Amino acid sequence: MIDWPRVRELKEEVGDDGFEEVIELFLEEVEGVIDKLKSGDRSQLEQDLHFLKGSALNLGFQDFSDLCFEGERLSANGQADAVDLSRVFATYDQSKAHFLADVKTMS
Repeated sequence: MIDWPRVRELKEEVGDDGFEEVIELFLEEVEGVIDKLKSGDRSQLEQDLHFLKGSALNLGFQDFSDLCFEGERLSANGQADAVDLSRVFATYDQSKAHFLADVKTMS
C-alpha cells in the first residue's frame, strides 16, 4: 500500500522539517481535489486523476497512485463514467490512515 523506501528517500531529500511540510501540503492539496470530485465535479477528471497520481507517487501512496492511473487512462479513452471514484476515495482513506499510523515510527 505504501512504498516505504520512497518515503524514506523523500525524507532524506528534504530533511525532517521539510518532510513535515511536504506531508501537510500533500494532504491539503490531495484532499482539495478529492473534495472537488466528491462534489460531483468531473469536468477535469483526467487531469485531476493525473495530479492525484503524481502526488501519491511522490509520497509513496502506491496503491492509490495505481488506482488514479487506471482512472486517468479510462478517462483519456473516453470512459470517464467507468471510473470508480468511491474506490479511489476509499483507497486514499486507507492509505492515509496506514501512512499516518506508521510514518512516525519509520526509520
